[in-house]
Parts: sequence; structure tokens; C-alpha cells
Amino acid sequence: MAKGEDRQQDSVDHHVARWSVFWENEPAFAPEVEGALVRMNFIQREARRADAVAFAQAQELTAEDYKTLHVLMIQPWPIEATPAQLAEAAKVTRAAMTSRLDRLFAADLVTRENDETDRRRVLIRPTAAGRALWNKYIFEGMARDQRLLRALSHDELIQLNGLLRKVVRDLES
Repeated sequence: MAKGEDRQQDSVDHHVARWSVFWENEPAFAPEVEGALVRMNFIQREARRADAVAFAQAQELTAEDYKTLHVLMIQPWPIEATPAQLAEAAKVTRAAMTSRLDRLFAADLVTRENDETDRRRVLIRPTAAGRALWNKYIFEGMARDQRLLRALSHDELIQLNGLLRKVVRDLES
């Protein structure tokens, strides 16, 4: 263990210990790799669970509708996109996107307008209410994410990001 590392075990330590016994003579089994990947998956699963709980309790919109507003809001300025662009960005079918946009339009969270330069093209834009609702949920999501990693100090988060960046850069190369 590294200096200053928490010596208390977690559920992943028990998982790795069971696997270590099973694979004790297998050089391909790396307990540190297994532990790191299982812990990263655990954190991601907890993030998805917390988001699911938050949106199950939401009155204004579903998680899918929020994701649609989100991909619309992160477009380059001016914030607008075609339904096809939104479907691609959200990784859903065009039919699914149409259904989402119908709900958002009915709730006055987006507008649909024909493009002035090409009347066949429809542009989706957030309304002021859509922007406000997106802001509410983006900041609530940030707070949930920060709670997930509250056990780490600011310096530890910087160190963790550096280590994960190193892994991602290797995978991207």
C-alpha cells in the first residue's frame, strides 16, 4: 500500500481476493487491474443509479428528455440543431428523437422552426423555460457527481485525473 493509503477493505477487495484464490497460479490475472476496473465500474453504476433516482422523482421531464435538452444545449452557438443531428448526438433513432421532441415541444421547452435558407430543414432551439430547466438539472447532476467522489481531497482528485488521463491517452493512441 502506498503511504497514506486507506487500509480499510471494500467489497472490491473481497471480490479480488476470491478471484485471486481461483486464479492464484494464472500469470494473466492481475489483481490490481481487476480491482481498478471493478471500482471504476462501481462508481459509474452508482452515478447512473443516482441519476435514475433523480429523474424518477422529477416532475418536469424524463431522463431521456433531459439528455435531448443536453445535447441541444452543448451545440456551438447559436444553440440549434436539426432533429437528425440531435438523434445522432444522443445516439438514438430519428423516430425516438421525434417522440422526445414532441414531448419537449408540447412542454414549451423547445421550438421548431423551418430554416429560413432551406424551408425543408427544421431547426430545434431551446426556449427560455428549456434553458432554465436544463440549468436546474445540470447543476443537480454536478452535485450528485461531487457527492460520489467526496471521499477524495482536491489534490487526490487531481492525482486521480492525472492517472486516468494517462490510461485514456494510451487507449486513444
